[in-house]
Amino acid sequence: MIHSAVAGFGLGLSLILAIGAQNAFVLRAGLRGSHVFAICLTCALSDAILIAAGVAGFGWLVTAAPWIGPVMRYAGAAFLIGYGALAFRAAWRGGGRLEAATGPEISLNVAIATCLALTWLNPHVYLDTVVLLGTVAAQWDRIPFGIGAVCASFVFFFSLGYGARFLRPLFVRPGAWRVLDFGIGCVMWLLALGLIWA
Repeated sequence: MIHSAVAGFGLGLSLILAIGAQNAFVLRAGLRGSHVFAICLTCALSDAILIAAGVAGFGWLVTAAPWIGPVMRYAGAAFLIGYGALAFRAAWRGGGRLEAATGPEISLNVAIATCLALTWLNPHVYLDTVVLLGTVAAQWDRIPFGIGAVCASFVFFFSLGYGARFLRPLFVRPGAWRVLDFGIGCVMWLLALGLIWA
């Protein structure tokens, strides 16, 4: 059981380490100290649902209907293009700071809705979390493997969200926010292009 849990933890962690739309959003929220717990919990719970679906053997649903792939791909690309455009606009305008008084903070509902969209509209989430984890889980004791993968998700998102505060001295300067926003915009558009050309 322990070996299965460790294997699940390792694979789960490796799948979410790459910089993506979801991780960039969590990092930005952590730097601002804005709804960090709710955002991290939303990401981790979403991953837990997907992991449970994959480990339970429902990964075939994603591959059973051929039309699901293109719909998910283009919907995800459209969302990433829009989100990237907002990031580029923020980088162009500048003025971002850590102080709360510098601009209106997004509401909790908007933060969670954005987080859910970045998670559930990303086709790679289904391919990695549901299909890949579900396939690999068949080689192990499924329940401990799934628990390990879920634990990896919780550890990663809460570490990213709350660990971002160590970067706050750097992001006191508005110029650093412009660089971050520009980088996020580039990541979003590269991901979108990858989805379109996949």
